[in-house]
Amino acid sequence: MTQLLAGLFLYGFAMATMMQATIGIEPWDVLAQGIMLHTGIPFGLVTNLVGAAVLLLWIPLRQRPGLGTVLNVLLIGPSAQFGLSVIPQPSELWARILLFAGGLLLIAVASGLYIGAQYGPGPRDGLMTGLHARTGRPIWLVRSAIEAAVLLVGWLLGGNVGWGTLAFALCIGPLVHVTIPLFALRIPDAAPGSPDDARLIESDAASRGRTRSPEPWAFTARR
Repeated sequence: MTQLLAGLFLYGFAMATMMQATIGIEPWDVLAQGIMLHTGIPFGLVTNLVGAAVLLLWIPLRQRPGLGTVLNVLLIGPSAQFGLSVIPQPSELWARILLFAGGLLLIAVASGLYIGAQYGPGPRDGLMTGLHARTGRPIWLVRSAIEAAVLLVGWLLGGNVGWGTLAFALCIGPLVHVTIPLFALRIPDAAPGSPDDARLIESDAASRGRTRSPEPWAFTARR
């Protein structure tokens, strides 16, 4: 639970860090901004509606929401608001680039923390882990493909795209491919020595050979 809460707080704080860098927003925010421009719906409400739509995509992927999924919705927003109130907005380009890079790395670490806590991923990360489990494709490839598709749709709708947006879309997949298995916790109720004694993040080869998991968002540790 401590790891889950820390990961969610750091995720929102990292979002604020990248926003204060002002060199581009992440692809999902580009999508929400584009929808807002075409519908007139407030940005916050659009973000909630997009999250609900993503949760519907969990159904064919057989994903199950957990406590982490609910807390994701409740805690990331307040932590992002806190970050915006304490992180200054630099004027120099080099400082903004460093700030954005730090926020990007922090988002990857935060994703590994709260997903690895095994309380269930957030709506967007659940889509990533569900597609990884069902297709057998590497985590980095699945995440990068999702971010690129969302970015394209948001840009076509008129969302604000900067160099930071492109950097996020290209880099977040490889980064979470490292941080999710790094912070994944062992499941304590599995029998010692059983195949499920460390169902956290599986190798790409293992995922292709797996047909069913008792918990679709839980994965096998890399051995």
